[in-house]
Amino acid sequence: MPNPYAASGVDTEAGDRAVELMKAAVSATHSNLVLGGVGGFAGMIDAKFLKDYDHPILATSTDGVGTKVAIAQAIDKHDTIGQDLVGMVVDDIVVVGARSLFMTDYIATGKIEPTRIADIVRGIASACKEVDVALVGGETAEHPGLLGEHEYDVAGAAVGVVEKSKMLSAERVQVGDVVLGLEATGLHSNGYSLVRKIVADRGLKYTDQVPEFTKILGEELLEPTRLYTGVLNKVLDRYSDQISTMSHITGGGIAANLSRVLPQTVSLDVDRSSWNPNQVFRVLAGWGGYDLKDLETTWNLGLGFAVVVRKDFAGEIQSMISELGIPAWQLGIIESTPCDSELPGYVSEAKGVRGGAVRIVNHYAE
Repeated sequence: MPNPYAASGVDTEAGDRAVELMKAAVSATHSNLVLGGVGGFAGMIDAKFLKDYDHPILATSTDGVGTKVAIAQAIDKHDTIGQDLVGMVVDDIVVVGARSLFMTDYIATGKIEPTRIADIVRGIASACKEVDVALVGGETAEHPGLLGEHEYDVAGAAVGVVEKSKMLSAERVQVGDVVLGLEATGLHSNGYSLVRKIVADRGLKYTDQVPEFTKILGEELLEPTRLYTGVLNKVLDRYSDQISTMSHITGGGIAANLSRVLPQTVSLDVDRSSWNPNQVFRVLAGWGGYDLKDLETTWNLGLGFAVVVRKDFAGEIQSMISELGIPAWQLGIIESTPCDSELPGYVSEAKGVRGGAVRIVNHYAE
């Protein structure tokens, strides 16, 4: 007798095949702290090591990659979305100085195609391995009738830990601190609703080869989110006392994400002339008829992360980050709050947090 569940459009055997395809990649992220293997009801971590902390603080984050998945689906390329997911989650955790320990993922799809699901999860596992995070569990749910046969969405969550005395926060920020900018690889995983509108209005398909790019348009737009956590963990190991706070430049743009990690008592002028936005931003802005400054609340414009450090160590920390593979530069200096911080041009509140006064000045480098 046929499986009644299969008659409704849910293929549990396809889910099992997907697990077999991804099992090796997931297992490769496991250290001796991971208990059990792939396929359990719960992922488990041996937390005995927390006894070595004087006052451990757990940090957690959850996120997805937004409508970037629509481009992956349009060109049937699914092996980079996993890195986007990991970056969006663990790079939020490192902002407070925490080291991510483990991660779980969730994929919802209209129809399980084992190879596609395995590609997504292998991308997640590969990125987890790069930043030394265990992928300890996940779920793939088939939702026929709710999602199209080739549609899916992804989400993930991670947990990290930091010693309370080493936790980064706005309270550590001092006037005179130097703000370092860390280069983005491109759009990362924010602002894709605008990207897709610009492409649609231009009458382009994601499979098109356009003269502005060396890859087809969809592949250019799928450039994976840069992973900052691996490098920043190493920097924190050496310089945690000289780092005040950090900011992950994601949804909401540049000034807003910087403001929310600064105290109300300080201000920051972000110098546009200190970096040259990636070509992808210039091309999309031109297609959409925008000035780059119009897009500072939507895209990272090549600034993926910021680290606020003590001025006497700024050069050393900048050099270490660059030597570890992420180009870094001086973005600005923390100053006392000007009396006109409430005037247009300054941002001093974001995500419900009242923070420092941040404005963006000068013109972008060419």
